[in-house]
Parts: sequence; C-alpha cells; structure tokens
Amino acid sequence: MRHRIFNEDGEEELVFVMGWGNRWTHENVSWLIGQLTDAGYRVHAFELPTNVEDFKADWLVPIAEYVRDIEEYQLLAHSAGALVAQALDGADNHVYLSPWWGYTESRPELLLEAVAAIPTSFPCLPVGELDAEALGELATDHQIATSPRWVSPTFVRETRRAQRELLTIDHDAVIFCSLRDPVVSLRPIGERVPAEHVVLYDGGHELFSSASRERHVETILAALEEGAAAVEDRDEETEIAA
Repeated sequence: MRHRIFNEDGEEELVFVMGWGNRWTHENVSWLIGQLTDAGYRVHAFELPTNVEDFKADWLVPIAEYVRDIEEYQLLAHSAGALVAQALDGADNHVYLSPWWGYTESRPELLLEAVAAIPTSFPCLPVGELDAEALGELATDHQIATSPRWVSPTFVRETRRAQRELLTIDHDAVIFCSLRDPVVSLRPIGERVPAEHVVLYDGGHELFSSASRERHVETILAALEEGAAAVEDRDEETEIAA
C-alpha cells in the first residue's frame, strides 16, 4: 500500500482512496489532486496494490488504521477505492466517483464464480482493454500504458466477497457516475443511494479523465464540504431556473 501526503500546509484533511491501477503520477489523477489542494485540503492519497490475496488485510486494514489517527476528515474515493472507503469510519462527508460495488454485467456471474474458485494468487486473468473510450477522452498514453492488464483468481474472489458484504452507504454520501461506464455495475449504486444524491456526468469510467470534468469540479468540492446538501441545493436551483 503506497501513501503520500499532498499540501502539508492544507487547512482541512481529506483522504483520497484511488482506484485500482490509478497512480498519482498519472496526469489526470494529478489534475484531480491539484484541484483538491488548491481548495485548501491536505490530501492523504492511497494507491491500492493491484493484486490482492485478502481484501481486509491488503486493502482495508492499512487505510482503516491510518484514518483512526485523523480527528476530522472528508473522504473521496474512486472505483475500487470506493469498495474500501465505504467500510472506513470517521469521515464527515463521503464522495464516491464511479464506485466499484459490483462487477459490470458483461462479466457473467457463472464465469466469475468459476475463476474465483481457482486456488492461485498469480495474475493470470486478462482484464481487457482499458483505453480512452473506456476510461475517458482525456486518458493519456502514459496512463493507459501503465495500467495493469492482469488480475488473479484471488483478486476476483476477494473483491466479489467485499461487494457482497457492502455496509450501509452513508445517508449523506454523494455519487458521481456515468451511464456509459463499461467497468462497474450501476445497479448497486441505484440499490443503495437515493437518486437525488447521484450526479451523472458524460464520459467513461474516470470522471477526472472525462472531457466534462471541469463542469463537475465545483460540485465535487461542494459535496466534500456540505455532503448531499450540495447536490440537493443544485437540484432545487435547476427546478427554479426551469
């Protein structure tokens, strides 16, 4: 588990759990972190290991133990990071970008069950193409070239187990997602989060790699500061304008 703090002099604490394969050296991840630090946050960013033999030991526990020492913080998580973040304690507000709370329907359940039963942690299963169409129009060649291409059967087993054991999502959480996301299932979002707390954007899996990202930055920052009230107020303003 790699961890780095950005903007040591920030006035407020923010924990950012990145998605599977995200690196803070990726240009678009760096762009998002820059938006957070410019807003005054001291950002505690976590890179998830790309292979996992035990979800709790490899992903959850290191971050959970770390945040225990932070008295107050806001929580931002993307994709697989949201699978970890939903089990963390202590955050004031929760913002999830394209949370990976379920495998996309293009991955048949019987196939997932079969590969999860294979007793090996060796990354031998191809992920498929994660190109700019899948991630977002602004995804760079470096980002795509350094994205992992393989996962292990234990990775499938442990992430599916974590998805089955999802806790109740915080009542004030805000979700940003795309209806064109080819990576995650949207059904678990709809089952766990009120529709008025979901913000749709136009793009692929990564909002920060989407051409529409600039239109949503202020809403992300407002949601981190105010929780669901930020998007509820936005909906009221839209109705009045209409």
